[in-house]
This record gives sequence, C-alpha cells and structure tokens, in this order.
Amino acid sequence: MTTLKLAISESQIQECVGRLAQLIQVDYQDQPLLVVGALNGSFVFLADLIRRMNLPIQVDFIRLSSYDESEKSSGTVRLHHGVRTSVAGKNVLVVEDIVDTGLTAQFIRGYFEDQGAATVRICSLLDKPVRRRTSVTVDYVGFEVPDEFLVGYGLDYNQQYRELRALYSLEEEIDGS
Repeated sequence: MTTLKLAISESQIQECVGRLAQLIQVDYQDQPLLVVGALNGSFVFLADLIRRMNLPIQVDFIRLSSYDESEKSSGTVRLHHGVRTSVAGKNVLVVEDIVDTGLTAQFIRGYFEDQGAATVRICSLLDKPVRRRTSVTVDYVGFEVPDEFLVGYGLDYNQQYRELRALYSLEEEIDGS
C-alpha cells in the first residue's frame, strides 16, 4: 500500500512561485522571453509562474524522458518533442519540475544553445543535488529537497497524483502479514 506524506504545502509553493517570478522579472525586465516547459511535470508550475510575471512572454514545450516506470532515472535522456518556436537569438527560460541527476537539464541547455539561443537559464521548482551525476547550473531554484520521491503539483508516479495542490513524499508500506 502507498501512503502520501506532506512535504511542501500549497501555500509554501505559491509563496515560492511568487518569489521566483519576481527574480525572473527583475533579471529580464522588459526583454522578450521564451518560456519553455519540460513536459509533463512542469505544466502546473509553469502556468502559475508566468501568471505572476509581467513580461513579454512566449510559451512552448519540450518533451523528454529519463525515467521509465520505476522511480529511478534510466541515465539516458530522450527527446520526444522539441519546441516549435524558433529560439535563435532569444532568451530562453526552461521551466522544470525537478532537477535531480542533472542529465536532463544539461541536455536541455545544450539543445537550446545548439539552436542559437541568446541565453538559456533553467528554473526548477525542486532541486535534489544529492542525486547529481553531472555538474549543471540551475539558475532559479524553488526548494532544495532530500532524496525522496515526490508527487503532486504536476509531478507524478506512473501518471498518478499530478492533480494534488501540494507536494507529497511517496512512501510504500510493507504489509506485515
């Protein structure tokens, strides 16, 4: 049986989103910005984040995977769907739900740099540096989290729990019988 334990409340998340939006807005001021969400996990965070910014924004999405149906990264990043918007000469802000091994963030940064983006920055709601397998800069971090599997606020486990308004650690209960 699986149980959920509250890790970060809805109010803590919304306070964090506001803080990140302000930092991003200050850094870009009136510059156009292409905000790219890493699907699927980032869509809730991205929606809340852009509604808190007063900037000229375009939005696009990229779909990658590094996880199979387990809780562990496969170590291989696969691009399933790139952006449709030209990034050449643009400021790109990639919005991630979580950066853990760093492999996906590193791949994304290289992907946009190779396409000629003027700047590439990464904003992640969650950062799990204890799981890093490569050095990567996360420019805007919401929360640094321990090595627990988190769900809610767009993050899933086998396509479940994305709709939860807060973040929860997923805990397996062992049946004693």
